[in-house]
Amino acid sequence: MRSRQRMFAAVMRLLLKCLRLGRRRRFRLVRQAEQLWHYGHLCLRSLLYNSFTNGDVVLDSLFEPVYWLVDHVTRWFGVVFVALVIGLTSSIVAIVYICLLPLILQTYTPAWICWHLAYGHWNLIMIVFHYYMAITTSPGHPPQAKNDLTGVSICRKCIAPKPARTHHCSICNRCVLKMDHHCPWLNNCVGHYNHRYFFSFCLFMTMGCIYCSISGWDMFRDAYAAIERMKLLEKERLQVAANQTYYQTPPPTFSFRQRAFHKSVVYLWVLCSSVALALGALTLWHAALITRGETSIERHINRKERQRLQKKGKVFRNPYSYGSWDNWKVFLGVDVPRHWLTRVLLPSPHLPHGTGLSWDLPPCVTEQRAPLLAI
Repeated sequence: MRSRQRMFAAVMRLLLKCLRLGRRRRFRLVRQAEQLWHYGHLCLRSLLYNSFTNGDVVLDSLFEPVYWLVDHVTRWFGVVFVALVIGLTSSIVAIVYICLLPLILQTYTPAWICWHLAYGHWNLIMIVFHYYMAITTSPGHPPQAKNDLTGVSICRKCIAPKPARTHHCSICNRCVLKMDHHCPWLNNCVGHYNHRYFFSFCLFMTMGCIYCSISGWDMFRDAYAAIERMKLLEKERLQVAANQTYYQTPPPTFSFRQRAFHKSVVYLWVLCSSVALALGALTLWHAALITRGETSIERHINRKERQRLQKKGKVFRNPYSYGSWDNWKVFLGVDVPRHWLTRVLLPSPHLPHGTGLSWDLPPCVTEQRAPLLAI
């Protein structure tokens, strides 16, 4: 009897000891899990914390895969975009010469004929010249050696000297002097040496599209009405063919030349009007940037800097702006009054002011601006 009691007591003590050990082990595991959680949370915060992080940085990080895809697609499709521009422009020129020019020579007065011939060919020459120069002219790249460069930073991607106003193009994989943007329609970067060619092409292309849209408005209305009449007569012809009798005569049909003529006029007007709206908006946008002495990239940088200094009660000044009028003179390379004719209204391959490595005061600037960022 006593032996059974002793055995029962021993079993109970062993059971209690096991319960205590299990409880301690469970508490120990919970404490270890809590410690690991707090440690991981601290590590995550220490790795991701940045006092300069804001909503723009988060959005850029989220859209980084999209940027990568756009960069690679743009790099490979640049030749396709250039071929598309050349093809569409050539089609419009062909329609003007084949369809519209004979009507102009037959119906317009000699004065209007001279005006259309002079303005149309001048506009076409300016478009072709500036587009060719924008494609073939290098935007400018900084030298790899830092021998003659002063006050430059180092590009984080190509590990090379990076002068002021220079930015790295992820599509070309090179730094570009005074980079504005990478244009897929040129298959080239827009920078220091071809920025004027790019803007002039946009301007004269917009002017040419507006000219074609206004000049061809009456022809477009007549051609559109003729196409609608073709559709109606074609429908009637099919109905007559289905219920034809010996005394019925089918309605007249339009020839292939007539159909091609009317559809070409409609195609010309729709394409020119669409390009005039889209490219006209882009041209106005770049004209505003040129007036302020900024590029597309510098606009975002200056806006953030302006907001930062505004919170401190200071005023931001663009060190590369010399005033609206002087900014245009510097951009177009107008040093003397006759340059408005020889360098702006006529094709001119003159180089821009400066080398893009340093930004000294251009000779055409009438008043020097204080190169201060904040006062």
